[in-house]
Amino acid sequence: MTYQEVLEKARQQLGPYCKGCAVCNGRACGNRMPGPGAKGVGDTAIRNYDKWAEIRVNMDTLCENFVPDTRCELFGRIFRYPIFAGPVGAVRLHYSDLYTDMTYNEVLVRGCAAEGIAAFTGDGSDPDVMRMATQAIAKAGGIGVPTIKPWNLEVIRDKMDLAKASGCFAMAMDVDAAGLPFLKNMEPPAGSKSVEELRQIVEMAGVPFIVKGVMTVRGAMKAKEAGAAAIIVSNHGGRVLDQCPATAEVLPEIAAALKGSGVKVLVDGGIRSGVDVFKALALGADGVLIARPFVTAAYGGGEEGVRLYIQKLAAELTDTMQMCGTRSLAEIGPDSVWMKK
Repeated sequence: MTYQEVLEKARQQLGPYCKGCAVCNGRACGNRMPGPGAKGVGDTAIRNYDKWAEIRVNMDTLCENFVPDTRCELFGRIFRYPIFAGPVGAVRLHYSDLYTDMTYNEVLVRGCAAEGIAAFTGDGSDPDVMRMATQAIAKAGGIGVPTIKPWNLEVIRDKMDLAKASGCFAMAMDVDAAGLPFLKNMEPPAGSKSVEELRQIVEMAGVPFIVKGVMTVRGAMKAKEAGAAAIIVSNHGGRVLDQCPATAEVLPEIAAALKGSGVKVLVDGGIRSGVDVFKALALGADGVLIARPFVTAAYGGGEEGVRLYIQKLAAELTDTMQMCGTRSLAEIGPDSVWMKK
């Protein structure tokens, strides 16, 4: 099977909302929700993609031949690439009933682990989503990151117990999901977290804790104060707030603010190729998350589709590093890219 065949099969398997586009840029789905689209006019998802496309890479082939070292370290573990699959929820609602959240997470975790990277798994109101995701992570030797929604503390504690039993090397919380209606209507209340509440959650985790949904330096400093080991610069794909800046626009200042702090910086939103991964690292990220294209890969080819997509990204990243004269991820910096002044 080729990746093109994966895309073609995915278009037959996906429901009425996602079009299985060759490039997932937010244009075909617009503000379509349910579905993979963004909130409001749908421009945040489009902007995420467009801003990476505006950045150009600086070619430099006046160097010795070399094989790029694409390995990435996160919390003492070495991964083959600085690429992680992002968490996705409600796949049956937004895509089609080929998968449930439970079966999708299982395929995702296996495929990613087989290619030497880790998947961030999704969460849902059905307790079985977290239970089966953490079981999949346990089968993969703890190579996965359970991502817990910002529920109230009682629910978070129950889900963390499942996560701990999986032997996961880290946990995450997508605090940017605070605007979702099923969280707003919970009793006791759920959603947004104060620094003190987040500190309690970080301490409960007992493993490195990642805060997803940081879009400002102020937010990054709050996450650091609460004890987060890493943040993910993310606007939830534009699904929770309209008219946000793109993640590429805010990443450099956030990465600069956290430089030397020990807090890792990851980023998602509109990253669709290995060239985009290179650009994100040049702007200060330690690694990237990609979410929606992994859904297409799974729907079009199951575990094999997931692996083919990772291999595609890896080949693009390796080629870009070779053509830009960067032997390792550490050599990728601001001078590796060109940005319009």
